[in-house]
Amino acid sequence: MASLSRRHLIRSTVALAAASALPVPAWARGASLSRAQNGSGELSGEDIELSIGDHHFMTGTRSGHAVAVNGSVPGPLIRLREGQNVRLNVTNNLAEDSSIHWHGLLVPFQFDGVPGVSFPGIRPGERFTYEFPIRQSGTYWWHSHSGLQEQAGHYGPIVVESADPDPRYDRDYVVLLSEFTPIHPHEIMRKLKVGEHYFNYQMQTATEGEMSGAMRRMWGQMRMNPRDISDVTGSTYTFLINGHGPADDLQFAFRAGERVRLRIINGSAMTFFNVRIPGVPMTVIAADGQDVAEVEVDEFQIGVAETYDVIVSPPDGSHAIVAEAMDRSGMGVASLTSHKGHRASPPPLREPVTLTMADMGMMDHGGMAGMEGMDHSMRDTSKLPADVKVGPGLDMVSPMPMDRMDFPGLGLDTVKHRVLRYTDLKAKRMNPHREVDREMRIHLTGNMERYMWSFDGKKFTAVTDDPIRFGFDERVRVTLVNDTMMAHPIHLHGHFFELVNGADHMHQPLKHTVIVQPGGTATFDLTANEPGDWAFHCHLLYHMHAGMMQVVTVRPFSAGDGA
Repeated sequence: MASLSRRHLIRSTVALAAASALPVPAWARGASLSRAQNGSGELSGEDIELSIGDHHFMTGTRSGHAVAVNGSVPGPLIRLREGQNVRLNVTNNLAEDSSIHWHGLLVPFQFDGVPGVSFPGIRPGERFTYEFPIRQSGTYWWHSHSGLQEQAGHYGPIVVESADPDPRYDRDYVVLLSEFTPIHPHEIMRKLKVGEHYFNYQMQTATEGEMSGAMRRMWGQMRMNPRDISDVTGSTYTFLINGHGPADDLQFAFRAGERVRLRIINGSAMTFFNVRIPGVPMTVIAADGQDVAEVEVDEFQIGVAETYDVIVSPPDGSHAIVAEAMDRSGMGVASLTSHKGHRASPPPLREPVTLTMADMGMMDHGGMAGMEGMDHSMRDTSKLPADVKVGPGLDMVSPMPMDRMDFPGLGLDTVKHRVLRYTDLKAKRMNPHREVDREMRIHLTGNMERYMWSFDGKKFTAVTDDPIRFGFDERVRVTLVNDTMMAHPIHLHGHFFELVNGADHMHQPLKHTVIVQPGGTATFDLTANEPGDWAFHCHLLYHMHAGMMQVVTVRPFSAGDGA
């Protein structure tokens, strides 16, 4: 009996090792897109086959279950051409329903890939065909919109080639940021519901830092901690670039004098990244796949689901591509090198970020508001609109929310080098000028202690029969008010909106995802010209799963509806 158990253990170990060695697509190994070949993890053409299945993933010392597409994590690069038609045939080999959402692509709503909103999902053993024309170019990505599969590896990049070639670069790379944890996503969700600080090992102690006693008492009264930056941290996450952990020595090759385009995608479940290449300036040329006027920076924050394209001209040598988690609990690392086999030394992690009064919505135009009565004012719901549901899902109100479009991101407001801000972005091509038909405000709400998240105090399950309604071709100015102390990347499916960021109306930048800073507001102009039902949600996966999602309906107003 003992020998049988030993043989079984050996077989299991061999099988586990084999399963851990998932094939790595050429694009994910750092192959330039101009050199990557079909069959090496890059798919193109009018008919594309994708297969979703269970796998095992390992990076460094961490290993666990994964959901792989075509046998790899991340899944294949889908490379398309502006103006083509595509049929994406997706087979689900999981024991549960699945789906694929084409993040940022303009598609008919029935092919948007959101179960319960635009289609029923793909059942186990079934095959579903998405078919649509490609109406744009740029850098995008795809991911599951079923359960928590995205956390487990069900995601990959999309590159849509422009009909007009871009002569500004010599090499072209995808840099897909994500994270891996051996803990099952549903177990992470359970732990967050038990205690929202479960994964945070950087909580500020009673004696740490320069905070006054009165300030400490105030934080204590609010049952909050100024180090509550990220829900899930490097304590369980390994941060990945193209599926490679920091120990994997991922390298992107270049020759001295070349201009290199990096298509940076935040395909993570929960992590904001601060991206930099120490000593190498980056010229931002696109945001969320849309061209912007060139702006040179040394670092930028990229929220979950955002994309930025940058061009760099690195000097001869090896340079670290650093994607540091916003809470500074870890980083993804790769080398941009002109010497094969040379690894760049990444910088050390910076000091943990500490929230400020501005992140609590407690700053007036003259500076910090008086501390007296702060706790009461942050729980005073009397000034909220009548359509905001006040209850256990709402435990905080920003007393004085201000436009924070000029804020570079938590932890980046004190660095000495140039950091990208939304106010730096200007559309490269002129937008049609239209007056706004109406304005609306949507509150981002939550109870951090109970891990409840919502829009206007209403969880998604409570608002499915009460969608946000836009008339077809109506132009609406939407202001998002963040009543929580966490940054939220808010994504609208099926549309691009124009950030109201100080640019003139003809050059407001187009985006599909916007970070709404803690205690602040962000505003965009939306022309609702894509008919159908669309998801609108926070792209922090566990926030969406906990209720921060609604449905946006775009259709002609019927008689008597009005705007």
